[in-house]
Amino acid sequence: MGKNRVIISHISNDGRIQTNDDHQCGVAELASKFAAEFGMGDLGAVMGRLHDKGKEQAEWQKFIQGATGYNKEYAHIKSGPRHAYVGACIVRNQYPHIAPLIAQPIAGHHRGLYDYCDYIEEAKRDIPSDVTIGENMPCAQPKFGKAEKYDYHHIVRMLFSCLVDADSLDTENFMNPEQAALRGSHAQMEDLLVRLESHLRILREQSIDTEVNRIRNYVQEQCIKESQEEMGLYSLTVPTGGGKTLASVLWALHHAVKHHLNRIVIAIPYTSIITQTAATLKAILGEENVLEHHSNFNPEGIKNQEMRGRMQLATENWDYPIVVTTNVQLFESLFSNKRSDCRKLHNIVKSVLILDEVQTLPMNFYKPIVHTLDTLCRFFGVSVLFTTASQPVLSGRIEGTNPSVGFDALDSVHEIIPAEAKLHDKLRRVKLEIDDTPKSYDEIAAQLVNHQRVLCIVNTRRDAKELYERLPNEGICLHLSRMMCPTHVAATIKHIRRALKEGSGSPIRVISTQLVEAGVDIDFPVVYRQEAGLDSILQAAGRCNREGKNGICTTYVFSLGKEHPLPQGFISQTNNARLNMVGRYDWFAPETMVAYFKQLHCRIDNFDKQQMQELLYKPECEFEEAASRFHLIDDQSISVLINWHDSINLYQRLLSEGPSYQLMRQMAQYSVNIRKHDFDKLKSTGAIEEPFENICVITNPAFYHDDTGLSIENQWLEETYII
Repeated sequence: MGKNRVIISHISNDGRIQTNDDHQCGVAELASKFAAEFGMGDLGAVMGRLHDKGKEQAEWQKFIQGATGYNKEYAHIKSGPRHAYVGACIVRNQYPHIAPLIAQPIAGHHRGLYDYCDYIEEAKRDIPSDVTIGENMPCAQPKFGKAEKYDYHHIVRMLFSCLVDADSLDTENFMNPEQAALRGSHAQMEDLLVRLESHLRILREQSIDTEVNRIRNYVQEQCIKESQEEMGLYSLTVPTGGGKTLASVLWALHHAVKHHLNRIVIAIPYTSIITQTAATLKAILGEENVLEHHSNFNPEGIKNQEMRGRMQLATENWDYPIVVTTNVQLFESLFSNKRSDCRKLHNIVKSVLILDEVQTLPMNFYKPIVHTLDTLCRFFGVSVLFTTASQPVLSGRIEGTNPSVGFDALDSVHEIIPAEAKLHDKLRRVKLEIDDTPKSYDEIAAQLVNHQRVLCIVNTRRDAKELYERLPNEGICLHLSRMMCPTHVAATIKHIRRALKEGSGSPIRVISTQLVEAGVDIDFPVVYRQEAGLDSILQAAGRCNREGKNGICTTYVFSLGKEHPLPQGFISQTNNARLNMVGRYDWFAPETMVAYFKQLHCRIDNFDKQQMQELLYKPECEFEEAASRFHLIDDQSISVLINWHDSINLYQRLLSEGPSYQLMRQMAQYSVNIRKHDFDKLKSTGAIEEPFENICVITNPAFYHDDTGLSIENQWLEETYII
């Protein structure tokens, strides 16, 4: 290989060569464009120009030629030397004052961001002698003002995002241009605003003049008005039935047009609400403009093949006008160190972020989440909108069980609906009757039977099953819990809505866990709610007299303390916070919710349980360790495919085709997550099959019932024990 040798970066299937210089220039151009959105375009350019310098190694050049069949002389070489560290070493030499900002992303652009000591070991290695160091290196000077200690790790991660997306896109453009052509070409914010306003205008013209509709119009008018204010942190506190979902998107689109923002990201805690919200927005704004990104979304349901391809590609980097996702997907990506998770993050820059049902943010991660929102707003041009009927405390000093765990939250959050509007009074359709006296399952079941149409929400799967089995087999009696697979849950909710709409004289009684509590559009004249925190109780009350057609209805709060006291942990803390609110309260008033959350905060002994501050709030960030700890849901359960309806066909495909991404997504719709001790119990009897590693299946239909879903205990299981 001579002095003027061609340095190869990629070789396509048809034998075309992309030189390393062409690839690095392409990546530099894209990474610079992405990072320029937050004032660091020059850093993006440097990362792009240096990220693959290690490919200049002669041994790596032999490897790429042999691995692709381009030169059979090197076919025996099964792996090439590591190359990502080389650019990081050059950065440490050339740009010592800002090295970690861009050397970390370069070093980790394949395997992910390192913990600090591991990064140092990588970046201090010797630069291979066959790698050239250019003399005309780009200028690299970060441009940002005063930074808080919790900003730094997000800056590094955002630069990492710019690099890995640019690297992926340039590679795809060369290796698979047909696939690359499916990206982009979406509607602008202005076009989407026209569509939404047209839809809302038709709704107003077709609606009758009621107090509820007048309030919904008022909320929309306030959203339009406040959308013209400066970028920042906003809240939209609207009681159930006030139309906050469309109003929040109306605010976001007006705000995006006003401030030239790129997209709207809507993060929702529950997949049941995501599906409902995404379907509504797709119907109004066009399916081609709304991306669903969550574990329960099956892209195979999209009939148009090109659109399906576009959406599947967009889940990689969120290059879509409207993104509807989960809190878990959003925040775990913001604390991840992995290339695949972080790739999309730079597309949150210069956007509107809507956090729906914001009261569900986990207290164990409250501090790093709140600080992240502050960083997104100050550093990355994001306006945040918190929406809920039960607004938590997010600004000022958050006090915990003792002064050492408290922290300073957001400076201020601007409420869109003024306090004098008193929407909780105008939309009052429900009263609470609270009885904290311990009751038995039989006593509560007897109360439920007194109502023809009643929804009862409890805290655990066990409580749901126990109450359901005590109800008489008359009329429509349904059970909802996560012992049912997602497809079963969706079908049952659809059945409930249809039955309520048809209005037959037969009883309609539903026992459910909290999965219907927030955002699910069902309307019962009577609701029962097992004791819990005030926010959960008010969410349950939102399923009662939702349209306000029955005057003032009642939500009954009860205790099952005679047989199944509340489990220790967060749910007990929330219930105790409610119980300690002594005195007379209007349970639906916003100031009551503030008092409740302050009570709750006083019961929290750590707002940063996994120690993100110790790992990330410093220049020597422990990215990998932090990512391994940051999981919003401490889920030790195991997913099991069950035998119900179409699932057995998927199982047969699994056996014949083997696992694939698309098949696993489809199988998730027929899977149930169970606790490990239940899993072990089933496995010991031979009920669980494991055809592939980490894929578990129950093929025996006796374990899954049309009414209650997966049964851990049944006659078949007991007989196996006897044998």
